[in-house]
Amino acid sequence: MKRDKPLRISLHGVLLDVLGVGVLILGKSGVGKTECALDLVIRGHRLVVDDLIQIEKGHEGGLYGFSHELGRHHMEIRGLGIIDIEKLFGISATSEKKQVELVIELIESEKYIKDRVGLDEETTTIMEVEVPYKRIPVRAGRNLSAIVEVAVRDFLLKKRGYHAAREFEQELLKSLNKKS
Repeated sequence: MKRDKPLRISLHGVLLDVLGVGVLILGKSGVGKTECALDLVIRGHRLVVDDLIQIEKGHEGGLYGFSHELGRHHMEIRGLGIIDIEKLFGISATSEKKQVELVIELIESEKYIKDRVGLDEETTTIMEVEVPYKRIPVRAGRNLSAIVEVAVRDFLLKKRGYHAAREFEQELLKSLNKKS
């Protein structure tokens, strides 16, 4: 049976274009998703949507996120209220729609981090599509936007075939074998 319309769901989070990668930031209410996104915009990345994200499954199987018309380019910052990112930072600070390529969940506790060195590749499923998934613990003093940006750079390297944790593991094993 052929679909005439793409499937669509709504998710609570923030979607950004970071270095050309569609990054969906998830987490509990108040964990710092919007503040992280604002800092990424200040660093030169692009906001697609804050808060209520419309996710559509394209006919080729990719997931695409965008905003309802009313909330487009707006963020709610606790203590400031509603701000318009496009008016504050210019049209280059926003994007209308972006493919979701990486999901990052901001979490309150490190107890959910199973692999500290990064050898295991986690994914999450959204609308029957597997998407690379990272959990980042939130703590006072952590620069979440820098960590998200580095996660995206690492994602891009992995797409090109370079996996830093696996390379390190191989070098470590070579070194141990030479010594024994």
